[in-house]
Amino acid sequence: MTFEIWTIYAATVLALMSTPGPSQLLMLSNSGAHGFRRSLATAAGDLSANSLQMLAAGLGLAAIIAASGAALAFIKWAGVAYLIWLGIRMIRRAKPGSALANDTGRNVSLGNLWMQGFLTSAANPKAVVFFAALFPQFIAADHSFWSQFLILSATYIIMDGLFLSAYGAGASWIAARFKGAAKVWIERIGGSFMIVAAILLGLKSVSRQ
Repeated sequence: MTFEIWTIYAATVLALMSTPGPSQLLMLSNSGAHGFRRSLATAAGDLSANSLQMLAAGLGLAAIIAASGAALAFIKWAGVAYLIWLGIRMIRRAKPGSALANDTGRNVSLGNLWMQGFLTSAANPKAVVFFAALFPQFIAADHSFWSQFLILSATYIIMDGLFLSAYGAGASWIAARFKGAAKVWIERIGGSFMIVAAILLGLKSVSRQ
């Protein structure tokens, strides 16, 4: 893979990430509610799911997953329902004087935050098909497939991680400057972001990325 090809790929990924999606909205929500450092577990969960999706694409499982409409629908709607439940719970708990309003959410385990990020990304299983369609456009047939595949995968993961971190840092910075009643509204907005993320997932067609 030449540097020119890699540059085109990086520009393509940058364009794809320019619009916030469900994972970015979840990162905004968790960073505002639990702080930037703890929300990195959410980013790690999202990137873990992406890594598995890329690996599945590389191993040729995209066609199998694409053919299983029932499995796609189940994973998708389970993720949608989970996010809506989390968002509603966050909004209901955001009351003046409540633990959620006065705490940064340290009672939420890192494993829970990781799972939220993982399920949000995994709820779009057609991502496997997306990666299977994207990567071949930048892989040269006369070079080692796996070395090029690893470069493309690592580039995507790093860029996605930077985007998620930027969203999280911004949300955490804003949330840290609000106290009391304003903090309650930050929590409610965070819960609303989570519900919006679920709606976006629900609107995504399982027939295309």
